[in-house]
Amino acid sequence: MKFIWLERLEEGLIAFLLAAMTLVTFMQVVARYGFNHSFVWALELTTYLFGALIFIGMSYGVRVGAHIGVDALVKILPASLARRVAVVASLLCLLYAAIVFIGGWVYVAKMVEIGILAQDLPIPQWVPRLVLPIGFALLFIRFAQVLFGLLTGKGNHLLGDEVEDALKYRSDTDSHYTPEHK
Repeated sequence: MKFIWLERLEEGLIAFLLAAMTLVTFMQVVARYGFNHSFVWALELTTYLFGALIFIGMSYGVRVGAHIGVDALVKILPASLARRVAVVASLLCLLYAAIVFIGGWVYVAKMVEIGILAQDLPIPQWVPRLVLPIGFALLFIRFAQVLFGLLTGKGNHLLGDEVEDALKYRSDTDSHYTPEHK
């Protein structure tokens, strides 16, 4: 159950948000210290971009197994029991994502109803807050993919394995390291 278009969209949005944040912050620093002028809206826009980066990045983190977790207990369980624990954890994560998605949707609907503008930008408050339900919808999709992988046997865990990743990416020179080479 791969969504290549969703993966590309996620990666593209993350790259765009990070680049836009960096550009706005750089422009603000140059304007302030180079020309003794500042953009009133720069901090608010950067805050909104950072929030969007976080909410889009959550689902990306699930996809690549980058979220940290304590799995010491799960690692000592037999494989079949560990898989069942991962399925239950995935179901709880799906429930969490669904609850926050619904709450975020209600929140955004109230913001639309109220109709107030952002503090420094001429946009309605609901526009930047729309990333809350979008981010949790993406997170729900990613946890559904994890659950599908667990149920079909294509995946065996919910979290990434930092030790396994570190060993996979270490260089050949590190493999010859011994304590007496200090």
